[in-house]
Amino acid sequence: QVQLVESGGGLVQAGGSLRLSCAASGSIFRINSMGWFRQAPGKQRELVASKTNGGSTNYADSVKGRFTIARDNARYTVNLQMNSLKPEDTAVYYCHAHNEQYGLNYWGKGTLVTVSS
Repeated sequence: QVQLVESGGGLVQAGGSLRLSCAASGSIFRINSMGWFRQAPGKQRELVASKTNGGSTNYADSVKGRFTIARDNARYTVNLQMNSLKPEDTAVYYCHAHNEQYGLNYWGKGTLVTVSS
């Protein structure tokens, strides 16, 4: 099993910045990629950004140029720097880890980000 613990989040005004952090523990050798998803009220959970062990990144179109994902592979941590935040970025953000071999997905408990207009 893999455990993911998030930190960061909170309330910020539009145009502001926040940084989310996530640390993995447990069977971390299983992890091939880490990233962030979000779920806004009444909407489906969606990918925000992810980064593989090899360094390949993937961003949602809505956050490109504003959010940056960073990983420390040695420590199995992943951070999400969020700049120029918009009210539509308001959501619960979930840390995610993926194992390719067995198709396993691991989730954190989520942290709330609220952007006021």
